[in-house]
Amino acid sequence: MKAQRVSLWLLGAILFLCSVHARGLRRCLISMDMHQIEETFQEIKGAIQAKDTFPNITILFTSESLHSVKPLDVCCVTKSLLEFYVDRVFKDHQEVNPQILRKISSIANSFLYMQKALQQCQEQRLCHCGQEATNATRIIHDNYNQLEVRSAAIKSLGELDLFLAWIGKNHQGTSTA
Repeated sequence: MKAQRVSLWLLGAILFLCSVHARGLRRCLISMDMHQIEETFQEIKGAIQAKDTFPNITILFTSESLHSVKPLDVCCVTKSLLEFYVDRVFKDHQEVNPQILRKISSIANSFLYMQKALQQCQEQRLCHCGQEATNATRIIHDNYNQLEVRSAAIKSLGELDLFLAWIGKNHQGTSTA
């Protein structure tokens, strides 16, 4: 009888800890108007992709990269890819068209906002970074580094809609519409 009570108590404690952990993860979700970012990108997508000289190569989506990210690693991968876009792609891309440049700057500012929110979660240890998350982002960086910098930046910008869709899928119900 005591063993049964201890087992039930342990089960209850585990469920409680899991629910607290899950609530902690919810605090790290993206609170951003993703639809606005997607619309902004759609306005420049054609012009960006027209500059892509490697249409059969992909940087973001390979069978080993984002498709296999576990829910626990989504925060970390999202944060890492936001950093990737802010620190590398947007900086490496050289745009001469002022209208496109304004749209890219708007997207970059949105990414900075999301990156800051996820950084706070990571500082509070609510954003788990496992080995699989590290591997997924390493593959993307490796794919980027295999191309010349300008081509890699254009390719990654052209795939931005894929990243935005992945964010939307993995952070459902977290963005304002």
